[in-house]
Amino acid sequence: MAQARVKARRLSFLGGERFAVFAECLLTGVWIAVASLGVVTYPAAFAAGARHLRRRTGHEGGGWGEFVADFRTALRGGWAVGLAGWAVAGVVWVDILAARAGLPGGPLVGAVGIFALIGVVVALLRAAAVWAPGDSWRALLAAAGRRTVLDPAGSFLVVCGLGVVALSAMFVAPLAVPVLGAVAAAAVAVEERYRNR
Repeated sequence: MAQARVKARRLSFLGGERFAVFAECLLTGVWIAVASLGVVTYPAAFAAGARHLRRRTGHEGGGWGEFVADFRTALRGGWAVGLAGWAVAGVVWVDILAARAGLPGGPLVGAVGIFALIGVVVALLRAAAVWAPGDSWRALLAAAGRRTVLDPAGSFLVVCGLGVVALSAMFVAPLAVPVLGAVAAAAVAVEERYRNR
C-alpha cells in the first residue's frame, strides 16, 4: 500500500498521471474510430469511449473488454440515433447545395443549416458523454439539447474540440483518428463542469 502511494506521488510529480490521461484519450480515439466503422455506430462508439474515460479518470480501471461491452449496450438504441444523424447531415447538404445554386435566400438557409448541424453534433456528443447502460437515447438527447443551449460556453468548448479534429485531418489525416478521444474527453469535461456548477 505504501509503495503504491509512493509510486502515485512519483507519477504525479513527474506529470505522469496527466500524460497517462492524455495517452488514454488517444487510445480511446482509436477505439472510437474502429467502432464507428459501421457508419451508424458512431453515437454508441462515442458513448462507450466517454464512459471508458470517465472510468479511467475516476480510477475505476476499465479496458478494451469494458469498452466493447459498453459499445454493444449503447448500440441497441444508438444505431437509430446514428441513422437520424446521417439524415440531418443529408438535409444540411441539400441546404448547402441550394445556397450554392443561387436560390433566393439560399445563403441564409445554408448558414442556418450549418449552425443547426453543429448544434445537433454538440448535443449528440454531450448526450454520449453522460450515457450509462440503461439510459434512453431519446431522454439523453433531449436533456443534452437543453444543456447545449443553456451552457453556450461548454458547447463552444466541444465545438473547439471538433475543430481540432478537423484541423488535424487537414494537416495529417491519420492524426484525426486518435484525436477523436480528445473530443470525447472534452465532452466529458464539459458535462462534469456543467454538473458541478
